Amino acid sequence: MRYRPLGNTGLSVSALSYGASSLGGVFRNIDEAEGIRTVHEALDLGINLLDVSPLYGLTKAEKVLGKALETVSRYRYILSTKAGRYGQSDFDFSADRIIRSVEESLIRLKVDYIDILHLHDIEHGDLNRIIEESIPTLYKLKEQGKIRFCGISGLPLSIYNIVLDRLSVDVILTYCHYSLNDTSLIDLLPYLEEKKVGVINASPLSMGLLSIKGTPLWHPASTDIKVVCLQAAEYCRSQGQDISKLAVQFAVSNPDIPTTLVGTASSINIRKNVQCIEEPLDLELIQRVQEILMPILNKTWQSGRLENN
Repeated sequence: MRYRPLGNTGLSVSALSYGASSLGGVFRNIDEAEGIRTVHEALDLGINLLDVSPLYGLTKAEKVLGKALETVSRYRYILSTKAGRYGQSDFDFSADRIIRSVEESLIRLKVDYIDILHLHDIEHGDLNRIIEESIPTLYKLKEQGKIRFCGISGLPLSIYNIVLDRLSVDVILTYCHYSLNDTSLIDLLPYLEEKKVGVINASPLSMGLLSIKGTPLWHPASTDIKVVCLQAAEYCRSQGQDISKLAVQFAVSNPDIPTTLVGTASSINIRKNVQCIEEPLDLELIQRVQEILMPILNKTWQSGRLENN
């Protein structure tokens, strides 16, 4: 496993990290014991960053992860969770709710502190309030030792400039913007480096766009994006390759992106993901796939308030 520095935090994170949303049964019903084994397998394979949220499974993911970590020495993992989003349309970025959310997460996760706390999907909130109330609350939690580092997450890349032009955070968690079909995060990296902000990249499969199974019905992408991504997946299959594997390899291969989250509740799948990033990249196949994806390159979708997109 390769390790890279996470911004100015002093943390060294595994190039592949573990997204625990699957532990909440977000994508399918899971066997809790298998989910716990998956966490232990990830740690044994060298993954050291674990990311979760109260949103995932409506707190179930945090509870299952807490059970998994009960028998693991605290020094072995870097724990990231979130505050501010608690349901599909349940957002609360107030100071009181953030503080209460952290206390609840600490109990569910069975830990004394959280390494990284992100405000979850801030594009759904008032960015002025995020800047004036929510992030200063994270600063206070740092002073109290409840969290070590503060972060923000969300889909529109524009939110990061708006916030970071006015005050600082330690880390951002961005998703669906560094994958085979969307590499727009690259343009933001020099700005983030200047601000000394660490980057966690999530969803290298673009929330299921890069899959031979086809895109889930709930996916917010437009039809043209879905069609072209499926064409790319079918091309990979015709070459005896899996586009999902290729997408993970591609995301992890960029040394300027410290870590990429992958989510699964299967110990077999987490082992496959770790093994695949040790294999050499098929650069010729990547080039052909990117040519297929070119008509929809960097196309995204709206998330949150219109003024935040």
